Amino acid sequence: MTSPASFTDSRPSTPRSRPTYLRSSTIKSSSSSGSLNSLFAAASLRSNPNRTLDDDAKALICRSFVPHIAVHVSADTDELAREKGFASFKEMIRPYGDDLQGRLTIRDSAGISNTYDDFGVRFVGLQEVAMAGEKWETGMTAWANGKEEKETGAWVGGNVDEVEELCELLIERAEGEQIQQVGYLQYLRRLLSALPVSPHETFSHPVACVIAISSRNTNPIESLRNLYQSGNQVQLPGYVSTDYLRYYVLVHDEDRDDIGKSTALFDQMKRHFGLSCHLLRLRSGGKTAITDDDAVVVPTPTWRSASEELSSIAQKDSEESSPLCLPETDASGIAVMVREMTQMSIVPFMERCIATWNDQVASRRRGISGRFLTMSKRYFGGSSNRNSTISASNYDPVSQSYPPTSPEAQMRKLADFAFMLRDWKLAHSTYDLLKTDFNNDKAWKYHAAAHEMTATSLLLTPTPLSTKARQEIIEPTIDVACYSYISRCSATYSALRCLLISVELLRLRGGGAADDAARWAVRARDTHGLGRTSHALITERVGDCYAQRKGTGNLNIGSRKRKAAMWKILAANEWATAGKPGRARMCLEDALPVYQGTEFGDVERFIGGLRRTVGMGGEEADEAEELDGGKGNRKSLVASMGEGEDVLKEEGGGDFVES
Repeated sequence: MTSPASFTDSRPSTPRSRPTYLRSSTIKSSSSSGSLNSLFAAASLRSNPNRTLDDDAKALICRSFVPHIAVHVSADTDELAREKGFASFKEMIRPYGDDLQGRLTIRDSAGISNTYDDFGVRFVGLQEVAMAGEKWETGMTAWANGKEEKETGAWVGGNVDEVEELCELLIERAEGEQIQQVGYLQYLRRLLSALPVSPHETFSHPVACVIAISSRNTNPIESLRNLYQSGNQVQLPGYVSTDYLRYYVLVHDEDRDDIGKSTALFDQMKRHFGLSCHLLRLRSGGKTAITDDDAVVVPTPTWRSASEELSSIAQKDSEESSPLCLPETDASGIAVMVREMTQMSIVPFMERCIATWNDQVASRRRGISGRFLTMSKRYFGGSSNRNSTISASNYDPVSQSYPPTSPEAQMRKLADFAFMLRDWKLAHSTYDLLKTDFNNDKAWKYHAAAHEMTATSLLLTPTPLSTKARQEIIEPTIDVACYSYISRCSATYSALRCLLISVELLRLRGGGAADDAARWAVRARDTHGLGRTSHALITERVGDCYAQRKGTGNLNIGSRKRKAAMWKILAANEWATAGKPGRARMCLEDALPVYQGTEFGDVERFIGGLRRTVGMGGEEADEAEELDGGKGNRKSLVASMGEGEDVLKEEGGGDFVES
């Protein structure tokens, strides 16, 4: 088997010295009106307002796995946000983390700096993290979870049924050109939004915590200490580490308080709590109306869970409300604060953690001694006698998790940090190293997640993958992940996420990888428990995967346009059966040029029947109606087209991925 390293090594040939990582003592703190404010004040709140998340599937996947920042603030800070029309301070700053202003510089494990203009962070309430973890651990039913969410305001993703319900609602309400905007990538984005807090992955675990007070506070330093202590006392799940960065924010009220006193207090905060601090200057003139001269509409959070979005739609239907706005200076100040916090505190903190864990934990497991330890753990870790039991495993089968301080948990966090900072090579090597440990401990959900992210990080590398690499590395890894998720853990959501991410990354590579993507999409389509909207969207995506395969020469040898058209027709039939004629027409318009003038009578009659059903009309529909004697032979035609999937399997060859 070819080594994965040979396909993922993107290090340049010229050696570079490893730079010194930033330390907290070198971070300079400034207020919102500093140099960064002057740099970005003229810029829009979004770095590129014309860019949509659905334009690029790879960017969508990268932006779905980002650092999560908990928010823990004083009552006076939330009160200031409520005066501006927001439910809390967290809700006020939350939209500005989805798309940071400007380009962000990140150093990988080799010391090479990379810049990104599509980086983001997620703001979550500290109490929400605790409640999300409790729901995950206790395994409550979907109905009970939904009821709890409405009572507490803690919205958690990971529910395929809610994503299905939301997409079906959006498709029903879409009109005209809006129908094209509600498609498969919208479905995928909502599936990847609000990842649940879980033990087997740390993407939704807090990387940092924002501790904020306002200038209205009469005893600010003591309030900050109390917030720090109360934050430590929050009952987070046992597998969530509390060793995260604390970032202190002083919110200055421009209309009521003296800036001189706030500046002096801010200097005192830096002396007491270090330099990870920020002075945020906001106006408190009440709720900003959209008609005000300097009003800026606050963007809607992009990465909301499906349940939260459904609740928001229901609330808008019941009562009319104007969009939330902020003064331009406030909006710019919040955007600058989020970017400064991410660039100067969050990213350096994660880089230091990666360097520490990689040097102290992971490096010991990569050598000969580490392999010997793994073998001894496998063969002698469970030996026991009547007097004593020797166990080298840190896995707790009762809670189905590892302690946060265990080497396995730290290495998983190392890999997740590297993945969030887009260091694909380090992430892949660490995930690959963990697979054996999780298999030996029979930690099956950890085992499945490690295989999932091993394949994902390898597919995200910019280096090309040969057919042999896809067959010997990618395909078995995805297959093992799906088997463990479904057969051993009954985790349908995780298996579906693994399959759909793999489909998109393979499809973007084109060539033979597009055929692999189509086969994995068929397997995702056959996942047990999917609703008809999910089934139709994935069927449509199978056609898109085959359409990605381009032919060569004047005859387009090797193209898959006929398979793509057939799957589009199958999708059109599913949309028509589900009562969505708009989506069915879109699929038919893509497939009709291929079947124009076909000599297959059954296919012609079937397409004509579909065109009549969705109201397209045309000569083919009229001819089909005459052939059917005006009665329609829809049922038999649907059955005949159902046989097309068997034909597809035969054309795909023996390497078709069965479900």
